[in-house]
Amino acid sequence: MDVLFIHNNFPGQFVHVSQAFARRPGVRVLAVGGPTAKVRPKVALAAYRIPENLPKAGHPLTERFNSDVIRGELAAGAMQRLKKETGCDPALVVGHSGWGETLFARDLFPNAKHVTFCEFFYNAKGSDVGFDPEFPEAGLRTALRVRAKNAGMLTALAASDLGLSPTEWQKRQHPEFLWDRIKVVHDGIDTVAAAPKPNARFEVPGTKLVLRPRDEVITFVNRQLEPYRGYHVFMRALPEILKRRPEAHVLIVGGDGVSYGRKAPDGQSWKEIYLNEVKDRLDMSRVHFLGQIPKSDFISMLQVSSAHVYLTYPFVLSWSLLEAMAAECLIVASGTPPVREVIEDGVTGRLFDFFDVDGLSELVVQTLAERESLGAIRRAAREFAVANYDLGRVCLPRQMAIFDGLLGAARARPAPQPA
Repeated sequence: MDVLFIHNNFPGQFVHVSQAFARRPGVRVLAVGGPTAKVRPKVALAAYRIPENLPKAGHPLTERFNSDVIRGELAAGAMQRLKKETGCDPALVVGHSGWGETLFARDLFPNAKHVTFCEFFYNAKGSDVGFDPEFPEAGLRTALRVRAKNAGMLTALAASDLGLSPTEWQKRQHPEFLWDRIKVVHDGIDTVAAAPKPNARFEVPGTKLVLRPRDEVITFVNRQLEPYRGYHVFMRALPEILKRRPEAHVLIVGGDGVSYGRKAPDGQSWKEIYLNEVKDRLDMSRVHFLGQIPKSDFISMLQVSSAHVYLTYPFVLSWSLLEAMAAECLIVASGTPPVREVIEDGVTGRLFDFFDVDGLSELVVQTLAERESLGAIRRAAREFAVANYDLGRVCLPRQMAIFDGLLGAARARPAPQPA
């Protein structure tokens, strides 16, 4: 049996499920991806390249769909090459619809079962757009742009047998008439690696400083340091936190670019804009910008954390929050809807209003002062993460059961183990 995965940045969210299929006897795994796709063991990858001088959209509102169609056509060409070179005839096609690669998959493989990964459906109200008054987005033009942005995802989903969303909140961003076609199952996190370690140590790069669980350590993690993940709110809270906790160190992980929101003005980075805003009120010897660090260092950092601060617009929930919960971090998080799906205030973490800088400062200071008595919250956070998001025991078996059910598997197979 052939199984095809389609992802612009393959393997992306399919890293574990693709390998689970590859370990099954009699299953051949193939993949189609964009220029950033990576080769994985036992997976035949066809990556497309984006040529220069691509056709431009005829109307500004169709720019996103135009890009989706271009990538969809390029991905279709890669699928044709796979068919010609390998003779593949997939029984199952699993794809991420976010960039357009899955648009024409049904036309290439009409007899396959098609599953679309439904990561995020854009809405002009009640979600990320217009959430932050510091970056106002409103009016009819914004609403038109946001609605048009979903055209490619809707087209791909219409040609699918099933959709998958990582969280209930992400599923419910889609139109209600689609909810019955979308199952909720998270990609899963490694709760064996992300686990508490009493003798953990973290060496701050470029310094002689070694931090341990007994130290006061505030951690903050973004893929990129940008407003979508509350970097501006966090930085504005830091001066008061460090003033009141003179022994605390701050570890900030994240790049200088943009993953989700708008670019910073005048060629600057959001990192430097908000650092410069508060820098003269900070003891910079205790503020450590780490950039993007290896996974092993990231886990070690979580294991020495005294308070892990997480903020997000109403948007896709970060893996890093779940990993911090699994590592028994004391979570201080924004009470936005995706966060409330995993954090219960006072039970698995502590919540504050996203825009309340003073409230964040006070809550972090309080958490650091009380951390010795908050072991129950730490343990509850890990228990919740393990019970609901563990890769090997929960999420991967659920994913495979969904795929097997779609394929009409005749008998139950043993739960796959992550590589």
